[in-house]
Amino acid sequence: MLALNGGERNGGSPGRDYAAAPARSPGISPFRTIRSWWLLVAFLSGFALAMAAEELILSARDNRIEFSAPRVHFLAGGRPLELLHNAAPVDFDFQVTLWSGSHDHVYRRIAERFVVSYDLWEEQFSVAKLQSPRKTASHLAASAAEAWCVEQMSVDVSGLDASQPFWARLEIRAQDRKESGPLFGRGKISDSGISLTNLIEIFSRPPLAAQAHWTLDAGPLTLNELKRSHGRGS
Repeated sequence: MLALNGGERNGGSPGRDYAAAPARSPGISPFRTIRSWWLLVAFLSGFALAMAAEELILSARDNRIEFSAPRVHFLAGGRPLELLHNAAPVDFDFQVTLWSGSHDHVYRRIAERFVVSYDLWEEQFSVAKLQSPRKTASHLAASAAEAWCVEQMSVDVSGLDASQPFWARLEIRAQDRKESGPLFGRGKISDSGISLTNLIEIFSRPPLAAQAHWTLDAGPLTLNELKRSHGRGS
């Protein structure tokens, strides 16, 4: 999740003459000042958590849950964008996990690999989804390419109890082809040469120290809540 880092304000300056400081007003208690400060901290912390919760947005359509993440921009900078601007394609691995009832029960987990390339002349992005059904999109701005990838991660929830609470997590990891090994090994190999089992196993290990990665969480929610929200928004 994105974190909001707050600074710490130093009180006073070296060499200050405290003896010459004006007397504190008798009507202002230092404890009231401290209490007001902590109330402000609590409010800002709640605001930060609310912003974090809005990073992963879920909607219910037919028997599927669809996702959007307008605050996350994995094509905005860093090593992935540097590679793209050097005409090198970049692989992005996505995984969606749904828990139902509790975090002990994984209801569904899907993984996907997207290959992103950048046209230096047109200054636009192209994206290829490698798992079946394979899809491509081209002539996209960065935000449109990011949104297209997230939209492909919808999940079938036809067997999920509409009143049962569930949680969702979207994970994104950028892969550097010079540093990451091939995705071969155990499991069924698709036509694209990607092991479905190993693609999921990537997310069972922590990301590398210098690896660009994002984790977004949402929940607890219910399908009934999502459907009511969709009805109000339509």
